[in-house]
Amino acid sequence: PERPAPDRPQGWRASKRTSKKAKKVRREYSRWRLGVKFDNVRERARRAVLVGGYFLGVGTAGILAIVLALVVLASAVNGVARWNARRLAAHEESPEGRAEKARDNLLVIGVQGNVAQGFLALRVEEDRGRVLGVAIPDSALIEVPGQGFERVGDSYRAGADVSMAAISNYLMMPFERYAIVDGEVYKSAVQNQSLKGVLDSAKETNLSSSERERLKRIMEGAGDADVALMPLPVRAITLGDETYFEPKRDEVADLLQRWWGVRLGSGQQSIRVVLYNGSGVPGVAGKAAQELIKRGFRVVKTDNADRFDYKETQIVVQHGPDADGERVRGVLGVGRVLRQEADQQIADIIVILGRDYAPASNGN
Repeated sequence: PERPAPDRPQGWRASKRTSKKAKKVRREYSRWRLGVKFDNVRERARRAVLVGGYFLGVGTAGILAIVLALVVLASAVNGVARWNARRLAAHEESPEGRAEKARDNLLVIGVQGNVAQGFLALRVEEDRGRVLGVAIPDSALIEVPGQGFERVGDSYRAGADVSMAAISNYLMMPFERYAIVDGEVYKSAVQNQSLKGVLDSAKETNLSSSERERLKRIMEGAGDADVALMPLPVRAITLGDETYFEPKRDEVADLLQRWWGVRLGSGQQSIRVVLYNGSGVPGVAGKAAQELIKRGFRVVKTDNADRFDYKETQIVVQHGPDADGERVRGVLGVGRVLRQEADQQIADIIVILGRDYAPASNGN
């Protein structure tokens, strides 16, 4: 509301003899003028605050809308990324995905009589025209499915399939094709860094004719600079009168990362399983281990259970989601999934095989 104006003072030329009444009128008029100025300033400030508040509100709302849109977009991107990661993981875990990863892998087994002399795990890269290989000595100590922690050379006593399972399990990379050659051919290939004639001298292989020709063309067409056959990093240890080789974990991890893209100790590594035979039927733990390894699991130990009268297979999940236990059940075809948290860091799942488990007749 506007201030009511007082009477305008008269006699602007008044002297010292100006009356008291005139002085009073002038003082009131001055105060009125100052009040009007103050009111004008206050009104302009109020309007400025209102306008500023309006634009601030509009700006804040706009910023909030942008932030909300970015949050929604980020959530959508993360959701798509998680979905895609699950899709890729599911593909890699599928038989088709495993076959795709194993397509360029070949295990060359050097033998003398019926005794393995060494293993050459090859990665044959068709697109780059090169061959990478890890030479694994027969005395290297690794987990052999159904036989426990022992020399990898002993795996060959049960056949090439067990050797492939053992090396696939250790390297965390599927090997589904093998070629058995004379021990001298194996040693010559490693020493001379050349694979020429290796497949021609194979005594036995599960390669089809077309696969054999394709791999032979790449292996023999690679130049000297495109062939790298590296010995598995190991340290010698003596147990009694026997000398064994213990793989050097850090150096092996670096080799797997550079050549196969496998990262030991990462969140992407295979689910670790311990298998116990509780059925009393010899050999079933090894058969179950092979089945799990072929489906991408890593078997860190096979052994006998505390007793042999388990009727039902028990699948005990100790780390990770229960869905991992259901995956194990899907591979074995039987079992009851249980949850039991544990402090041990060796395995994610403990499996005790019962009498309800019957391995496939062909071991697959």
